[in-house]
Amino acid sequence: MARKQAHGAPTSNATLAPKRASAAAVDLPNQAAPLGASAAPARAARHGSPLPDDGGATVVMALTLVLAPALGVPSEEMLQDTLKSMIVAWGTLIAATLFFWAQRSRTEPLRWHGAVWLPLALMGWALGSMAWSHTYLAGVEAIRWAILALLLWLTLQLADGPRVDRLLLGVHAGAVVASVWAALQFWVDFSGFPQGPNPASTFVNRNFFAEFAVCTLPFSALLMLRTPAGARRWLWAASTGLTLVAVLMTGTRSALLALVFAAVALPLALWRYQAALAASGWRGRELGQAAGVVLGVVLVLGFIPTGNPKLLEENRVEHRGVTAIERALARSRSMTEAEEYTQRSFSMRWGMWKATTRMALAHPLTGVGAGAWEVEIPRYLPRGSQLETDYYAHNELLQLLAEYGLVGLLFLLALLGWLATAAWRTWSRALPDRAASDAPHGQDATGDGVLRAFTLLGLGMFLIVSNAGFPWRLASTGAWFALALGLLAATDARGFAAGDGGSLARLGARALPWSPVRSRLALAALGLALALAAYISQQAAEAERKIVYAVKIALTISQSGAYNDPRWDGLKREMLQSLREGIAINPHYRKITPMAADEMARWGDWANATWVWESVLASRPYVVALLANVARGYAQMGQIDKAVVLLMRARDIQPEAPSLDSLEVILLSRSGREVEAYSLAKRLVEQGRYDFDLLNGAYVLGGRAKDWPLALRALELRTQRWPQYAIDGFLKSGDIWAADNSVHDEAKALAAYRAALAAALPEQKGAVRDRIPEPYRSRL
Repeated sequence: MARKQAHGAPTSNATLAPKRASAAAVDLPNQAAPLGASAAPARAARHGSPLPDDGGATVVMALTLVLAPALGVPSEEMLQDTLKSMIVAWGTLIAATLFFWAQRSRTEPLRWHGAVWLPLALMGWALGSMAWSHTYLAGVEAIRWAILALLLWLTLQLADGPRVDRLLLGVHAGAVVASVWAALQFWVDFSGFPQGPNPASTFVNRNFFAEFAVCTLPFSALLMLRTPAGARRWLWAASTGLTLVAVLMTGTRSALLALVFAAVALPLALWRYQAALAASGWRGRELGQAAGVVLGVVLVLGFIPTGNPKLLEENRVEHRGVTAIERALARSRSMTEAEEYTQRSFSMRWGMWKATTRMALAHPLTGVGAGAWEVEIPRYLPRGSQLETDYYAHNELLQLLAEYGLVGLLFLLALLGWLATAAWRTWSRALPDRAASDAPHGQDATGDGVLRAFTLLGLGMFLIVSNAGFPWRLASTGAWFALALGLLAATDARGFAAGDGGSLARLGARALPWSPVRSRLALAALGLALALAAYISQQAAEAERKIVYAVKIALTISQSGAYNDPRWDGLKREMLQSLREGIAINPHYRKITPMAADEMARWGDWANATWVWESVLASRPYVVALLANVARGYAQMGQIDKAVVLLMRARDIQPEAPSLDSLEVILLSRSGREVEAYSLAKRLVEQGRYDFDLLNGAYVLGGRAKDWPLALRALELRTQRWPQYAIDGFLKSGDIWAADNSVHDEAKALAAYRAALAAALPEQKGAVRDRIPEPYRSRL
C-alpha cells in the first residue's frame, strides 16, 4: 500500500478513510515528516522508493510560474497580459502532455478532488452562455476556466514531497524577478516594459503587480521554512524582503490590507504549528533570525528614495512619499480621509459595485452571461453616467454573481465553505505543544498542516485583493489561485481531513481509476488543445500588433499638430490598412481600437473615425460615449437622421448623460434650429450640466447670439475643468474683452492675455505672443 501511494495517489477510497489514516500514522517514526509531506511519501523515501516519474511536468509548471510574472513585452505592440496568458496556457498544456505521456502505460489510480469541479462548472456555464450572451467574451471565459481547472488538477497530482518545493520555488522566483523590475522602475526609472502607473514591473499597472506579489509572500515564507539550515534559508529571507518592499513601493491599498491580515494570521499559524516547525529545526531563535533578515531588508531598501520623475511628480501633487515606506504609510492614511469615499477612486469603485449589484439582482438565475459584465454595465450605472470607469467591476465576487447568476453563487458558496472548513480543521488538528510532536496522530496531522496553513493564509490575502481588483482575470495571479487550490486539495487527497468526518472537509477527495487508454485519450485531447492554443496565440498577437501599430501612427500624427499635412498621407493609408486587418481578426478590442478613431476625429476625418467606432459599438451596444461619438460623426457628415436615431438609443440608456446634451445641441444647430440650440446650451451651462463639447458649443453659440457673458462663462468653465486648454481659453477670453462689444474692457483683456502668456511653456511663448493683437502685445 505504501508503495502504491508513493506513486502519486491512494489506491482506493479506503485509503482516505479515518481508520486507514490512523494506521498509516502509526507506521511513522518518532520524528516529524517534512513540512507538507504526507505519510506515504515519507515511508516511500525511507524505503528508497522515489516518487514516480512525472515526465518533467513539475519542472515545466515551476518554470511557467517563474516566466509568467518575470517576462514582459518590451514594446507596446502586445498587451502585457496577452503574453502572460500565452505563457500560462502553453506551460499548463505542455506540463499536462508530459504528465500523461509518463502515465501512458500505468494503471495506478490518480487523484480527484471536488475543487476541480469549481472551475469546470464555470467553464460549462461560460460555454452555454455563448449561445445567448456575448459569444466572444463567453468563449474567452470558458478557455480561461479550462486552463485554470487543468492547472489545479495537475497540482493535485504532482504536489508531493520535493515537488512541492519546486512549485513553491517557481512562485517565489517569479515574484522576486518581477520585484526586481519594479524596484528598478522605482529607483532609476527603468523603462524596459511599457506601463501605466509606476512601478508596475511587467504588469502594465502597479495594482496588478501588487495584487500578485502580495499573494506570493506566504509561499515564499513556506519555501524558507521547508529549507534545511544553511545559507539558502537567508537567501530566501532576503529575497522575500525584496518582494515585500516592492509591494510597499506600489502603495496599492488592497495589498496593504492583505499585509495587515498576514501580520495577524502569520504569527498565529507559527504558534499553532510550533511542534512541526521545531521538529524541522525551526525554533524561536531561528524564526527570529529569519524575521530579522526580512525586516532588515525592508528597512534598508524601503528608505531609498525614488529616482522616477513620474513618481516624484506624483508626490509633488498628491504627497504620496518618495520612499517605499513613505508611500505605504501615505496610502494607508488616505483610507482614513473622507474625500476618498466621496471624490476619489473608492467613490468611483463604490458606484461600480452598486451598479454591479443592480445587475446581479436583475439576473439572479442566469446572470448576464460569462464575460458580459462590460457589455451590460452601462445599463445599470447611475443616471447621468456616460461611460464606464473601467472594464471590470474591481470586485471579483460581485462580478461573478452578475455574470454567472446562480452558478456563480453556488461556486462561491462551495469555495468559501470548503476554505472555511479547511481553515477550521487545519487549526484544530495542529498541536502547539512541542511535547505533542511525539504523538503519532499529532505528527501525521502536522505533516501537511503547515502547508495547508500557509496556503490558506495566501488564499485569504487573495480574497482580500479580489474585493478591490480583478486578479482572477489576470494570468499570473489566476495561475497562482489555481496552484493554491491544488495544493490544498492535494493535502485533502492525502488524507489530512479524513479523520474529521464529513464530505465538505475533503470536498469529494477520492481515488480516480485510471488506465493507459485514458492517458492516450487525454494526450489526443491535449494535442488538439495545443493546436488551438497555437492558432489563438498567433491571431491574438497579429491583431494586437496591427491595431496598436495603427494607434501609434494616429498618435504620432496628432502630436505633430499638422494633421492635414500631405506628408502624412502615406502613413494614414498604412494606418487604415493595419486597422482594418486587425479589426477583421478581432473586432472586440474595446480598450485599444477607439483610440485611433478618437485621433481621426480630431483631424476631421469623420468618415473613418465613424466606421471604427461602429465596429466597437457592434460588440458593446450600450456604451453611451460610443453611441454619442458615432452620432456626432454622422452629424458632421450631414446624416442627421442617423444621428438622431443614435441619440434616441443613447437617451434610452442614460437620459441625463452630459455627452448627449452636447450632442443634442450640435444636432439642433446643424438642423437649422440655432435659436433652440443656443437656448438649450445656455440652460445647461446655468444648470451645471456640461461636458467639454457642450462648453465649446456654448462658446460658439454665445458668440453668434452676441451673448458674450455666456461665451466667457463657457471658456472659464472649460479652463477650470480642462486646464490643458487654459492657454486657448485665456486668449479667446482676451479677444472677447478686447473687441468692440457690450463687454469691452481693456484691463480684463490685458489680464487675460497675460494669463495666457504665463501659462505657456518657454517654447510656446513665442507662438502665444504672436496670437495676441496689438496694442496689447506691446503692453505685456
